[in-house]
Amino acid sequence: MPLDMDIREQLIDTVRRFVAERLRPLEAKVAEDDAMPPEVVEEMKQLGLFGLSIPAEYGGLDLSMEDECLVAIELGRTSPAFRSTFGTNVGIGSQGLVMFGAPEQKQKYLPGIASGEIITSFALTEPEAGSDSANVQTRAIRDGDCYVLNGSKRFITNANKADLFTVMARSDPEKPGAGGVSAFLVERNLPGLSVGKPEKKMGQQGAHICDVIFDNVRVPVENRLGREGEGFKVAMQVLDRGRLHISAVCVGVAERLIADCVGYMGERRQFGQALSNFQLLQGMIADSKTESMAARALTLETARKRDAGQGVTLEAAAAKYFASEMVGRVADRAVQIFGGSGYVADYGIERFYRDVRIFRIYEGTSQIQQVVIARETLKRGG
Repeated sequence: MPLDMDIREQLIDTVRRFVAERLRPLEAKVAEDDAMPPEVVEEMKQLGLFGLSIPAEYGGLDLSMEDECLVAIELGRTSPAFRSTFGTNVGIGSQGLVMFGAPEQKQKYLPGIASGEIITSFALTEPEAGSDSANVQTRAIRDGDCYVLNGSKRFITNANKADLFTVMARSDPEKPGAGGVSAFLVERNLPGLSVGKPEKKMGQQGAHICDVIFDNVRVPVENRLGREGEGFKVAMQVLDRGRLHISAVCVGVAERLIADCVGYMGERRQFGQALSNFQLLQGMIADSKTESMAARALTLETARKRDAGQGVTLEAAAAKYFASEMVGRVADRAVQIFGGSGYVADYGIERFYRDVRIFRIYEGTSQIQQVVIARETLKRGG
């Protein structure tokens, strides 16, 4: 539910100060160590960041989509790995349970998710099911009061830390496509579940992705999320919300990069004057600022529509498509403005350049967003 305006401003100010005073000074260390300091994770828990989107009755902050996006923008002003620490608890790892969970399931898991005691992951992607998410091959075959899961998932965020996985698996092998897929809440400690080593990645060091393997994992029937065959519906509604969250993070990163560029251009001198006096560089700033403002406006407008109960599949896809492409262009311009300094590690610009590349891939690639936007536009008749 929407926060009172004074409380909203207090929350945003608290997050802004936490980012500026606590997280930004640690950016280089986290990237170098490829690890999040435990004390920072504890501080995130104390601030309630793991429960931003969890209903208040289960201990969360129960933010509206608009409020969540405003907080996500602030979190975007530092390395994305920090947000990823609790991002699955806020988004794709918890929202299937929030939207479709039975009361008993919510009572069992949501309080721990909100506090950060339970870390969640969303296990959809497979070696042969990335953008083709309806082509899930992991099987969930009913056997008495359990489903037996077999298969593997790829590139699962926070899998090495997760206590609870939302898993998409094919419960009806005879039914191809989305209709044969169901969603399950799978606890980490079940026999037969194993997690691979973290992958080496282009960017976002400190945030980890791993394979998850299911070898005859017996999941109780009461841990199915929603009705059998509804898994794809669960996934798509979860992704609608997740795409807006990511859009907001992209806006925050872009605003951080623009501010860094403006500061550098005022200090750095060439040909006897500050870089800020050169009109070609001013043009880069103008393009970056305009695009970031447009992405912010689209993201927040769509968030308000979602809060009002409107369907936003098209708008969420458009926001994610535009914002993720936008921040890539802003990061590229930032490297150019910083020149050689942008290419070396000292200023952190090259790190952001690598970090933002994933935004065009996860929560649905830009090409998938284009498909969704076109399909929904055709449905609406324009």
